[in-house]
Amino acid sequence: NSYRMAAWSGSGVGSTEATRKLLHEHSEKHFTAGEVVRDVIIGVSDGLTVPFALAAGLSGANVPSSLILIAGLSEVAAGAISMGLGGYLAAKSEADHYMMELKREQDEIISVPDTEAAEVGEILSEYGLEPHEYAPVVNALRKKPQAWLDFMMKFELGLEKPQPRRALESAFTIAIAYIIGGLVPLIPYMFISTAQKAVFTSVVLTIVALFFFGYVKGRFTGNKPLRSAFQTAFIGAIASAAAFGIAKGVKPLLE
Repeated sequence: NSYRMAAWSGSGVGSTEATRKLLHEHSEKHFTAGEVVRDVIIGVSDGLTVPFALAAGLSGANVPSSLILIAGLSEVAAGAISMGLGGYLAAKSEADHYMMELKREQDEIISVPDTEAAEVGEILSEYGLEPHEYAPVVNALRKKPQAWLDFMMKFELGLEKPQPRRALESAFTIAIAYIIGGLVPLIPYMFISTAQKAVFTSVVLTIVALFFFGYVKGRFTGNKPLRSAFQTAFIGAIASAAAFGIAKGVKPLLE
């Protein structure tokens, strides 16, 4: 309690030291790898579902396991490249958008500083601060252009500065996650020569993988893990069943 009173009682060396000690003693544990987890979720979910549906569909058409494996691996390679490129372009677009808005905000701070200062006050007023309370903050920011610019980017535009290597990391993460997910439903076709037998093993293996992935996804995203697990497995099962049924229905028409 003495630390809290010292930290909030006013300015001075004593209060600063107490505040630093409080922050040092209070170690918060927040999960900060949200973007990486998002990329993994995108890659694995598509990697598990798309090749799974493809293999199931070809199995329904009575195609040999060797051909299904070749087609599946080709799809995994193409899908990983496509998904990785999509992740790269998305991250690159975010970075380009940030730099464009940064330049625009920087020009406005120079050309219309009074307007930008008024916007700072308006932002702070949304948090319940009165003019006499936020005026010193506005004046302090006007003396520190970089801090002022960072404040406007974050609190006015809601934009976080992207990491320099974010685009490449996103592409690599999504592509690798897609490959890992895509290989799961194809493993049975590597060891079972009869497609009709391999497909059942693939279904069981992939549904288990989808359930596990959904559970882990729920844990990371803050959703109910079991609910997320059942939803993910259900979507994968529906996709494979649809592909299998379509192949079964279309095959007689092509014979």
